[in-house]
Amino acid sequence: MTFTTALKEEMSKNEINIIEAEYELISFLNCLGKFSSKELTITLENASIARRIYKEIKMIYSISPVITIRLQKRFKTKQIYILNIKDDINKIKESIDLGNKKDIETLVSDEEKISFLSGAFLAVGNVSNPSTSGYHLEFIFTKEKLAQQVLNLLNYFKLNAKSIKRGYKIVVYIKASENISDLLKLFKATNSLFYFEDIRIYKDHKNMVNRLNNCEIANQEKTFKTGQKQVENIKYLQKEDLFNLLDDKTKIVANARIKYPELSYQELAEIISNEMDYKIGKSGINHHFIKINELVNRHKESRKNHENRK
Repeated sequence: MTFTTALKEEMSKNEINIIEAEYELISFLNCLGKFSSKELTITLENASIARRIYKEIKMIYSISPVITIRLQKRFKTKQIYILNIKDDINKIKESIDLGNKKDIETLVSDEEKISFLSGAFLAVGNVSNPSTSGYHLEFIFTKEKLAQQVLNLLNYFKLNAKSIKRGYKIVVYIKASENISDLLKLFKATNSLFYFEDIRIYKDHKNMVNRLNNCEIANQEKTFKTGQKQVENIKYLQKEDLFNLLDDKTKIVANARIKYPELSYQELAEIISNEMDYKIGKSGINHHFIKINELVNRHKESRKNHENRK
């Protein structure tokens, strides 16, 4: 079972009142209802959703749809549920007409707004499994007005939804994991929410550990390169007979660096403080290496000028 299927089955078992059921059914039938002059047909693949829509039609319109179950053998065998209504077609069509519901974003309660979103998601919603891919939840519409209403409602709840045209379809989507989580809360899909949050926490923790490890590796590489450069400068001074120009404390730091080329400033300061009777901190270490670097640069510059004069 996919995460989307599990979520929809959980949503389809939530209890709602007749007003909420009306708004859920309005958006659902606008998404999937097929009207002709004589009948309304709704084709579904999910038994739980089929039962819910059957109950809502019976509760709101006092009509019992005829249910037909068929086996579809495309790629793999699955059951298809077809709800068929032939009574009061015009009445149903008029009651769900979005033209008569143009102020749905502002005139109904939050619970009814959520029911409208729920109906749309049960009909045309999908959400990626957070354990196998990134975070993505979407509604796929063929009616622009319905897509715009769902977009407006999602953003009414501050879910940062966006839309894009994909051929003749309009996709309304949410990418941020925290916004998807908030929508699952609105849908009262507790089990799906806990699963989603568990995966999100695990992935966030894993990403944080990876970032810290990468940062630590980068710092180690930087420390190693810095130490190697400082060792080269010290050896240069020794080779050029300039080492004795350094003061005694700078010599202590330089000798420690030759011995421990891989250590950070903090680690080097601790070793010098503990082993060489010279209390020093990171800033002091840095100060001595600045002296060493300046002496090397002055000598190299002097040699260059001397060669140019020749």
